[in-house]
Formats: sequence, structure tokens, C-alpha cells
Amino acid sequence: MPSDDKTTTLWQRTGGVTGLVQSSLPPTTLVIANSWWGLYPAIAAAVTTGVLITLVRLARRQQLRPAFGGFVGVAISGALAARSGEARDFFLADIWWYGVAAVILAASILVRRPLVGVLWSAMQGAGMWWRHDRPSLRRYDIATGVLAAVFAARFAVLHRLYEDNQVGWMTFSKIAMNYPLWAAALLVAVWAVRRADRRFSYCRHA
Repeated sequence: MPSDDKTTTLWQRTGGVTGLVQSSLPPTTLVIANSWWGLYPAIAAAVTTGVLITLVRLARRQQLRPAFGGFVGVAISGALAARSGEARDFFLADIWWYGVAAVILAASILVRRPLVGVLWSAMQGAGMWWRHDRPSLRRYDIATGVLAAVFAARFAVLHRLYEDNQVGWMTFSKIAMNYPLWAAALLVAVWAVRRADRRFSYCRHA
């Protein structure tokens, strides 16, 4: 992974390796505990894992945004599974989040405000000058399209496994698809940001 400021900033905002590992712990806990003790103790164990992750990050004075967002997601997932009495519904919130995110990202390209560019501009406190620069806009379109494809792929796989009630495979696919897909999306986003910033510097000093 490149170590320049742009890569580091984007990687930190997504929670980094620690965030990816921690996001996999609650569903893994659910599957293992469900096979040992049944659904409701498994839900309690998964939610407890989410709480512990948040407390650990708080104690280490790490960014709480990824942990807090993860905890809220685990709490909602646990509530859905408890309400239906089916372990597979622990993944239902994730499935629909992936689907909605893919649609929003694709729509942002169609309205000429690709979200990768919008979010990077907001993070940097910069304006969206790149909307009027065709090469930069095209690169942000590509980066946003890749991210949309990541969410769409995760939605498609998990939705199919949900329909087949394959809880164990849902956990496996959630973890297995996490690292390579996010890494690919991050690399494309960094490429788009680098090229757009170079265009901005060139145009400003031309």
C-alpha cells in the first residue's frame, strides 16, 4: 500500500486494517455462537463483541467513527435477527445497505457529481472545481463506478446466500470480499485523487 498522504488519509477514513478486521468479528461471533448455544445467545454475543470493540478503541484513543458506525450496524442487525428468529437476518441490514449504496453511487455519476470527488473535496475543505474539468470528472466517475461495483457485488452475493439461508457462507463471503474489493476501490480512488490534484495544480500555475 502506498504511504503518501492521500492514500493514508483515505485508508484511515475507512478504518484501516484494524477497522476491516473489527468489522468481521461480530458476524463471525454470531455464526460460532449460534452453532454452540442457539440464536439468541449468539445475537447477544455478537452485540457484546461490537460493544467491546468500541470500548477498546475508546481506551486506545483511536478514531471512534468506524467503531461507532459498526456498533450501530451490529445493534440493528441483532434487532432484526431477534425479531424474526432467523440467524440470516443478522445480515439483512448489510445486504440492503450495499444495495442502496450501489444505487446512490451510480446515481451520483449520472447527475455529474461522483461521490468519490464530492467526499474528497469535503474532507479537504476544497471546492468542486473538478466538475468543470473533464479529465478530472471522468477519473472521479471511474473511481465512483468501481466503488458502486464493489457494493453491487457484495449485495448480489449476500442476497443470493440469504435466499439460500447459507449463514456460514454469508459470514465467509462478507469477510473474503472485504479486503480485496476495498483495496481495489481504494487504489482507484487514490489514482483519481492524485490525477485530479495534479490537474488542479497545473491549471492554477499555468
